[in-house]
Order: sequence, then structure tokens, then C-alpha cells
Amino acid sequence: MRAKIIGRVLGTGLRVAGKMAGERLSAAALSSAVQQPQAQAPRQATRKTMPTGGGVARGVGGFLRPFRRVGGILWLEVTGVFFLLPAIVFAPNLWRMRVSWAHGPDHRMFLITAGVVALFLYLGVSSFWRARRRSRS
Repeated sequence: MRAKIIGRVLGTGLRVAGKMAGERLSAAALSSAVQQPQAQAPRQATRKTMPTGGGVARGVGGFLRPFRRVGGILWLEVTGVFFLLPAIVFAPNLWRMRVSWAHGPDHRMFLITAGVVALFLYLGVSSFWRARRRSRS
């Protein structure tokens, strides 16, 4: 349904932009033929068609906006998975070193591993949380 509406709007925008470009080109050609030498006419016509390119860019941008939103959500989810992988890899080491958390021989390594697991767990969960919030709005 949305694709039909977007296509219709994009098609209408392109037709209107084409008409405007044609009118401006013909007006520029008439005015440049009367006022300026022939060497300046192509450059003048190029300047007049520049705003039309901006309209086409806005139309294409409007067409691609839903895909950008879905792509952003997907990017957040993939990033969340990659952030959760180190947390999953380091969690068994943290579990093995739990007995020496206070004063054992692996005290420093336990603290470093706990920090790494906590950091990557936070980054992974927050990435999924942002993807969920973005998909709701």
C-alpha cells in the first residue's frame, strides 16, 4: 500500500519537475538568445536546471526514508549481537574466577573480566533497547 502511494507521489513529483525544467529551459534559451552571445547560453541553461535536481533528490530521499528506518533498526540489532558476543565469551571465565573475587590470586583479573562483561552487556542490551524504541515510533 505504501509503495503505491510513494510511487504515485514520486511519479507526480517527477512529472511536475520535468514540466518546470522544460519551462525554465525554454525561457532561459529565449532570454539568453536575446540578451547574451551564444557562448553563454549553455552555461545559463545549466544554472537554471540546478533546483530541479534538488527536487528529484528530495523525492528519492522521501522514497528511501522507510528503508532507512528499517535499516537503522536492523543495524542496532546486529550491533547488539556483536556487543553481546564478548559478554558471552568472558562470562564463563568470570564464573570460574568468582571464588577469588575478594583476595584470591586472580583478584585483579576477576575485576577486569567483570568490568568487560558489564560493559559489553550494557552496550548489547542498550542497543536492542534503542532498536525496540525506534521500531515503536
